[in-house]
Amino acid sequence: MISFTRAKKYLPLTFIAFVAIVAVVIVQSATVEKRQWSGQNSILSEIIPAKDHDNDLVADTIPILEDFRQFLGLVAADDRDKKIHIARKNGVPFAAIIPTVALDGYSSGIEMIVGVNADGTIAGLRVTAHNETPGLADYIDVRKSNWILTFNGKDIRSNFNARERVKKNRTTGGYDQMTGATITRKAVILQVKKTLSYFQIAQPLAAAAQ
Repeated sequence: MISFTRAKKYLPLTFIAFVAIVAVVIVQSATVEKRQWSGQNSILSEIIPAKDHDNDLVADTIPILEDFRQFLGLVAADDRDKKIHIARKNGVPFAAIIPTVALDGYSSGIEMIVGVNADGTIAGLRVTAHNETPGLADYIDVRKSNWILTFNGKDIRSNFNARERVKKNRTTGGYDQMTGATITRKAVILQVKKTLSYFQIAQPLAAAAQ
């Protein structure tokens, strides 16, 4: 057995090792948090560019009204933590970035964020996750198509065309548009309209100004 005297000699080393482990855990945790913040900030900044706001889009949030979570398609367990992100200039909120999910996509839910300006127009729209058929749904990915960008500046009264930018087949005279593609487009449009309705009813910018 190790005597008490000898054990005392190891105490400083044990303490140093403990402090080192704690320091590593803290650094790793901070690194993960920084990466998560960076990832969120990157996608939010596609809606509201850094030059247009002077607050932290990731941290500046307000809760979503519980009665409207299903209306916004936020029914999954992972959606419980989702909140509305607020963009401010000189402390004044001027846009809200609202998470929403189109549950009636061709394959499954289409996760989106919709930026809405104070006047009710769309500041930007991005699809953040989906399981739609590759190829058919390429146009909802801003890296592959500009269809999502056609929503910019529109409001709830605007005409959203599910067949916009679809090429016509010279042989048949019909449209080269498969059923899955049509369903995906219509699901996105319907959910965007719902999100704009939520913005009008819930008035998130007024809540953020309080």
